[in-house]
Amino acid sequence: MKILLTGATGYIGKRLLPVLLGMGHEVICCVRDKKRFPTEGIYLHPNISLFEVDFLKDILNAEPVKDIDVAYYLIHSMSASKGDFEELEVISANNFMLLVKQTAVKQIIYLGGITNEAKLSKHLASRKNVEAILSKSNIPFTGIKAGIIVGSGSASFEIIRDLVEKLPVMIAPRWLNTRSQPIAIRNVLEYLSGVILKPETFNQSFDVGGPAVLTYKEMLLQFAGVRGLKRYIFTFPFMTRKISSYWLYFVTSTSYKLAVNLVSSMNVEIIAKDNRLEKLLGIQAISYKKAVKLAFQKIEQNNVVSSWKDSLVSSYVDNNLLSHIKVPVFGCYIDQKIKRITTDVDQVLDNIWSIGGERGWYYGDWLWQLRGFMDKMLGGVGLRRGRTNLNTINTGDTLDFWRVLAADKPNKRLLLYAEMKLPGEAWLEFRIITRDEKHYLQQTATFRPKGLVSRLYWYSLVPFHFFIFNGMATNILKYKTLEKEAD
Repeated sequence: MKILLTGATGYIGKRLLPVLLGMGHEVICCVRDKKRFPTEGIYLHPNISLFEVDFLKDILNAEPVKDIDVAYYLIHSMSASKGDFEELEVISANNFMLLVKQTAVKQIIYLGGITNEAKLSKHLASRKNVEAILSKSNIPFTGIKAGIIVGSGSASFEIIRDLVEKLPVMIAPRWLNTRSQPIAIRNVLEYLSGVILKPETFNQSFDVGGPAVLTYKEMLLQFAGVRGLKRYIFTFPFMTRKISSYWLYFVTSTSYKLAVNLVSSMNVEIIAKDNRLEKLLGIQAISYKKAVKLAFQKIEQNNVVSSWKDSLVSSYVDNNLLSHIKVPVFGCYIDQKIKRITTDVDQVLDNIWSIGGERGWYYGDWLWQLRGFMDKMLGGVGLRRGRTNLNTINTGDTLDFWRVLAADKPNKRLLLYAEMKLPGEAWLEFRIITRDEKHYLQQTATFRPKGLVSRLYWYSLVPFHFFIFNGMATNILKYKTLEKEAD
């Protein structure tokens, strides 16, 4: 069976792809940028093909897709900005329909949110509107409407984790008393894959949720219980939405624009009222506590498949990777370090591929943390995004306040683009080059200024750059030795 998978590089898409392949399906992955698609492991499966399309643009001239049996719509624009995501979602859904109507598709499967309340947030109302657009054609439609999804790397899981692990005592907004019905990511994947070409699910929408209805406060406390932590939570009824948004933004790894949309939705009860699909597919609902435990098993095994942080919506600005892939030279300030590699080249390459997150930046980590704190104070992303895996990097991933533009391990090149608040643009590139049969680490920091203030910014940091960049390059070459000495 041939399946069209939109959002293939997103949180759900990356999880669903191996499930579909395991069922023997041929999967056409819709991606906005082919360079963001991973190039190792299961992503080299012979049953995967790529189709590059941007549903936010005119697709009338897009290459047609034929012989599709099932099409998944897993595109979500909630965090594109604080105000225009509803319009973007309409454009995306309409363009998707233009594409699939040219095919012989037998079913559209959509993952949305539970929308049973009379008064909905903009986010949930937009989800409901997308469902209406996708379901009004003569193509059989199946809607899966989920509550809060709990899994390693999911936005809700990571936000709750940040709150629980960082705050022994929480003075929290009153929406912590709002009820919800969290669902394990494993159950969501079972529903999404289980409805494929099942006639009894055609032209219907189904609520799906976990076995228990919990308030956000109860979710936090149960999460703390699983982690063996004692936490105290007090709700404060006078905390406004704006204050609540800043509370989430400063304590967790979420961006401010996402925090605004989340807070709006957290005032709405998300409870499944029609869970017929559970019985129809014979699915065993996983409890919230077990879902948290399963998520930490993935984290502890360094086996997190996808993370919401790797989505471009975790940035404070919307970036098109292709527009930054070519590092400029004219009008730029460049700091380049070239050091000969006298140890194992593969070890040095592994050190480059392990940079950021828990491993740190090899030199002056407290300075990097200070820069991350300053960035957060200025409304940037800060350092809290970390990295999804300890030693695996894909194009499009986040590395603290950097975005991976190129992760080409065979050619020994890693290129990062700065997403922190800057009076200009910055790139950081690592290469292993060969000259006269000798290997060298070439580390290049490039800054393109915008105006006089931007130039003064660069010059003010030159003394720090000298020590930081030199120390970083030096330690990348010998980190294995330092690691042994630390033991």
